[in-house]
Amino acid sequence: MIVGIPKEIKNNESRVGMTPAGVFELVKNNHTVYVQSTAGEGSGFFNKDYQQAGAVILDTIAEVYAKSEMIVKVKEPIAEEYDLIQEGQLLFTYFHFASSEPLTKAMIKQKAICIAYETVEDDEGTLPLLTPMSEVAGRMAIQQGAKYLEKPVKGRGVLLGGVPGVAPGRVLVLGAGVVGIQAAKMAAGLGAHVTIMDINMKRLRYANDVMPPHVVTEFSNEYNIRKHIKSHDLIIGGVLLKGAKAPNLITRDMLKEMRPGTVIVDVAVDQGGCVETTKPTTHEDPIYIIDDVVHYSVANMPGAVPYTSTVALTNVTLPYALKLANLGWKEACEKDASLKKGLNIVSGKVVYEEIIEAFGWEEAFA
Repeated sequence: MIVGIPKEIKNNESRVGMTPAGVFELVKNNHTVYVQSTAGEGSGFFNKDYQQAGAVILDTIAEVYAKSEMIVKVKEPIAEEYDLIQEGQLLFTYFHFASSEPLTKAMIKQKAICIAYETVEDDEGTLPLLTPMSEVAGRMAIQQGAKYLEKPVKGRGVLLGGVPGVAPGRVLVLGAGVVGIQAAKMAAGLGAHVTIMDINMKRLRYANDVMPPHVVTEFSNEYNIRKHIKSHDLIIGGVLLKGAKAPNLITRDMLKEMRPGTVIVDVAVDQGGCVETTKPTTHEDPIYIIDDVVHYSVANMPGAVPYTSTVALTNVTLPYALKLANLGWKEACEKDASLKKGLNIVSGKVVYEEIIEAFGWEEAFA
């Protein structure tokens, strides 16, 4: 198969779809790999690294799309890329269709084969291709939250770990999935007081077992959320519904109950956000303030640490990319139930039910 790795062109996205090590494995399996020039530089991988791994370097993104049967990316295609996508071309990347009707309609129109990293699901019900980026984003959420709690950037002026004689900051984590557990771990490591909430008692029991005593668990409902937002300094939104739009756990009216300078980091922004006032931001302009509450909702948080993120992503995507290249998408999905769940759009038809539900469509065509 001919595999193409274009340069990411989303704002401040420095990750790349595959490391030179991943390219080496594809070439070893007799596949041709085209990499757009400088695609990996943001992650610390250079043209010569890819050439030594056996890739062919192409100058433009248009050439990569035109020559490739499978495109391996990190982020969903943006408007400038839509017309480059060919009918029947396989795209293997993060899509998060449920949060973008224009993207969904564009991929239907192009009649591409869209396999979304975030809906590939293993036998245990976990999302192996989403997990590493959720781990990065969960840990980063605390780093960014701690920074934006500082007064010069309109935060409350709270040091999360406190100091002797001063109580530590309070962190509220909504969701005890991968993002929530990693965020709680980082916040606890800084010495903050952490409350982690979920509706899944199994996840709360797990959190209770593995976390230190200053991380407390509580069942998630509107009453409890309204109670805690009044006293917590940093709120992390880490809720995920597989392939679907995130629920709004914090509504606009709740902001008035928070103290001025409270910081919200909504990691669920890719799926529409779990805070009603969430809107996607960029690393270039990451925050906005509503009712004196600082909102941080960068849609590609792991893009700020591209070396770590690219290596972590390739570790998990490569086995699936090899399967797709070796067998073709149809046979690969027939033989691998996990990969089949990644199919979102096939030749102009939506095949993932949650996307149809997210837009209130009556059928699989826009």
